[in-house]
Amino acid sequence: MQDVTDGAFWNLMHRYGGADVYWTEYFRVHAVSRLEKWIVESIEQNATGRPIVAQMIGNDIPSLIRTAKELQQLPVVAIDLNLGCPAPIVYRKCAGGGLLREPQRVDAILGALRAAVDIKFTVKTRVGFQSVAEFDALLPIFAKHSIDLLTVHARTVAQMYRLPVHYDLIRQAAEAMKCPVCANGHLYSADQALDVLAQTEARGLMIGRGVIRSPWLFAQIRQRLRGAPITLPAGRDVLGYIEALWESQASFDAPERIQVERMKKFMNYIGEGIGTDGQFLHRIRRAQTRADFFRLCRDFLEHDQPLKLEPATANSPAPVTAI
Repeated sequence: MQDVTDGAFWNLMHRYGGADVYWTEYFRVHAVSRLEKWIVESIEQNATGRPIVAQMIGNDIPSLIRTAKELQQLPVVAIDLNLGCPAPIVYRKCAGGGLLREPQRVDAILGALRAAVDIKFTVKTRVGFQSVAEFDALLPIFAKHSIDLLTVHARTVAQMYRLPVHYDLIRQAAEAMKCPVCANGHLYSADQALDVLAQTEARGLMIGRGVIRSPWLFAQIRQRLRGAPITLPAGRDVLGYIEALWESQASFDAPERIQVERMKKFMNYIGEGIGTDGQFLHRIRRAQTRADFFRLCRDFLEHDQPLKLEPATANSPAPVTAI
């Protein structure tokens, strides 16, 4: 999650149970690129005690090799190539998910990086650029290069974050790959996460937006795996999380309005789980000051009722291959 998963965010997630492994924001790689200092600082100052995977995005093979060698000098357990970012500003440069339009180029990049990376080498991909039918051609390329983990976000690039999610293709990958496969895409509750694991036969889960909405999700999944009841946060717990998120993201030299706008990016996810009529998100998106922002949060969250923090789309009708 670019501009989200920095060290401060890892530390905040860790307070709620946290992930088993954290991925960095992606390092942008091109002919004159240098390692982004703030991402390097997140790696070097990692206080979670959990392993870190360094993520790259780009398409120039010499530059990717150079960057991979530099990243291996840092305390990371793996180097990851991003083939999944659906942002138009990225894919129009034939990077991230844009590379999926050129399977031969993906083949060449993976071969070069596999030879250059002495630690674990992992890949995150979507199931195609325009059509899920493209996955049949991509999967043998991933299997060819002895990667150590394949994370599959089971949507196409063109879908962005819309439903359906093609979990059947994650199972196809799990059956075809010698390495572990990690499932990604629209994971929003512990019960649904376990259903996805069973349906896909994936060895793990990568969760992004779902834990912005609910940092309790990692712990809840572990509770379900142990057969224990799920602990739901109360409204006041969610309010406390939002307050901690503000502090973790605060730029004290930035105008208050800018800080409020940054928080709205997170609230777009958190707000999906608060109320059913959309009023919380409608009002919070119009806040201009810190005082207004937290007054609205208190209006909706200063209570002790448990919250599931699930998006409205969680219960939307979908084909059997999607959740």
